[in-house]
Amino acid sequence: MKKMARAAAGTLAVGAAAAAGWCMLLRPRRNQPGWEKFQGVRYAHRGLHDASAGVPENSLAAFRLAVEKGFGAELDVHLMADGQLAVVHDSDLTRVCGKAGCIEDLTAADLKDYPLQGTAETIPLLADVLPLFAGKTPLIIELKVERGNADALTDRVMEELADYGGDYCIESFHPAVLLRLKHRYPQVIRGQLSENFFRGSETGLLSRPSAVVMTYLLSTSATRPDFIAYHYQHRDCPSLRLMRRLYGVHEVGWTVRSREDMEALEKDGVTVIFESFVP
Repeated sequence: MKKMARAAAGTLAVGAAAAAGWCMLLRPRRNQPGWEKFQGVRYAHRGLHDASAGVPENSLAAFRLAVEKGFGAELDVHLMADGQLAVVHDSDLTRVCGKAGCIEDLTAADLKDYPLQGTAETIPLLADVLPLFAGKTPLIIELKVERGNADALTDRVMEELADYGGDYCIESFHPAVLLRLKHRYPQVIRGQLSENFFRGSETGLLSRPSAVVMTYLLSTSATRPDFIAYHYQHRDCPSLRLMRRLYGVHEVGWTVRSREDMEALEKDGVTVIFESFVP
């Protein structure tokens, strides 16, 4: 009986230590000033786009419409060969432009040759998008890391934002972006993008260990994000739930495609990135 009791106590001790370690891995940054500027705002995913109406995603037209309707916007940024910052989701431009090309290999002068989704709109520069939102509605800026350029991309984006008078936060799937922000630009509100990499759109793109780390937000203690932007259909993630309950981390839900889901999330305190309907 004594052996059994000692074994049970040892098991409990190991379990308690594991639970404590898990909680420590999930520590975000807390109480960073500025998040209040992003609350109560709905964010149009890649702008208020509608390809059927001739308004492509991540276009100046889509961003103008978002501002006109009083929405913030989420947008994607890549670093080009000439050091300029392109606002486009995919590195491979085949889907959005109908022709092959890698945005990292192009320069700003090349963009005129890459119309968006068959329209007269072309891929905008971040410098062209920012004035549309300055003093109006906030931006969620996603940094798209390619070819190991996390530091260069982050530094270039921060250079572009140095004189920007509007409200913005930065998010990325890549923890290296958050680390760069943490060490060099701690004043910036930063967020970790993620989803369940075992059942989401990015399934198979990561090694299994990386998928575990990203799905369960295990890089958090190193990157200390202010918010977690998680696929809203995967928000049953136990790490996300624990972070909200234990640390009160801010949650952003992407990409919401119905009013019903939007309202349910907002009722639960989630900031929403929406698409395919106008709230």
